[in-house]
Amino acid sequence: MKKTLKAGIVGSGLASSFHYSAIRSVIGVDIEIVGVYSPTEEHRVRFAEQRGIHPIHSLEDLIGRSDVLHICTPVSTHESILTLALERDTFPVVEKPLTGFCGDGTENFRGDLFPKGEALEAVLGRLTRILKAEKSSKAKILYAENWVYAPAIQKEREIIEKSGAQILWMKGEQSHSGSHAVESGFWKFAGGGVAMNNAIHPLSAALYLKRKEGAARRGKPIRPRAVSARTHQITRLPGYEDKGHLRSAYHDTEDLAQLHVEFEDGTIADIFASAIVLGGINNRLEIVTNNHRTLCNINPNNTMQTFSPREEYLQDVYVVEKTGTKQGWSNPAPDETFATGYPQEMESFYRTAAYGEPLESDSSLAVDALCTLYSGYLSAERGGTKACIETVRS
Repeated sequence: MKKTLKAGIVGSGLASSFHYSAIRSVIGVDIEIVGVYSPTEEHRVRFAEQRGIHPIHSLEDLIGRSDVLHICTPVSTHESILTLALERDTFPVVEKPLTGFCGDGTENFRGDLFPKGEALEAVLGRLTRILKAEKSSKAKILYAENWVYAPAIQKEREIIEKSGAQILWMKGEQSHSGSHAVESGFWKFAGGGVAMNNAIHPLSAALYLKRKEGAARRGKPIRPRAVSARTHQITRLPGYEDKGHLRSAYHDTEDLAQLHVEFEDGTIADIFASAIVLGGINNRLEIVTNNHRTLCNINPNNTMQTFSPREEYLQDVYVVEKTGTKQGWSNPAPDETFATGYPQEMESFYRTAAYGEPLESDSSLAVDALCTLYSGYLSAERGGTKACIETVRS
């Protein structure tokens, strides 16, 4: 017999819309969406009215009504909200990244100039508190890294486990022409630039697959031990010529990042992230092993290809995220959310909350991803010198 769980949504932006749609796709659990909270009354009322749900006027009230809480807010707010949820034994679904360093509170804070060693220490402190709160709770953190649940990544996980493969090298990328979110240009809201917003996806997927390989071959996860990184602000160069196709409104965050990750067994992953690439979003992970090679083209892929001689023919048709034009050849996404793992992610989360089923994307994976990223920022500050990855354990 299916269980019924009550869900609450915090936030009223694009991520909240994704979560609302994904919640409605869950079939293994009956879900009652009790309402939405946003600190801006106008926003929460509009979001609620558009979906026929209740606007809730306080965060505490929403948590008290919810079995599962969807945290779709800027990273600077994640720790405080998820801690409140865990204290009430409510399962928090936390958008990536789990947390981050969002400034020292000074008016003129600039993340690109702030010492990255201090930023890393602050993140380690936040992660320690978060893991302590989770350990004291009956609930678990549901880390919303949809790449883990993407069909291509899950199929590769099966291949690795059943073939006994050893991953030798992975190459991942998320690139596009710039984030929709204004906050992503400010370190004090986002906790970093494209390394945090983009690289975290292929990085988390790479860390996940390496964990699964380790569990299958050695009985324990293989975790990252060192990282070398570089970050750049290409669209803020004095000589950059803005043609209006790329986002260039960045206050103190990077628009290009490269991370070279070394694992405990000496194997490697190279992760690329940028906001200077035209032609749509590029979500890819290549896995090279000792017995096979896999290309995971999450987005775009050629499941469907369409040629349109004129832009206006497709003016009312959604093609694919961040495409610059609909004229000529394009790769329309028949079901973009399915390919990127959103419905599978939500199904898994609610089965964990309702029935205690195993969790693929958990707080431990979130911790490793963040520790790798902020150690990467430290490496980039040092000109790319290798940095050992400091981490915390639950």
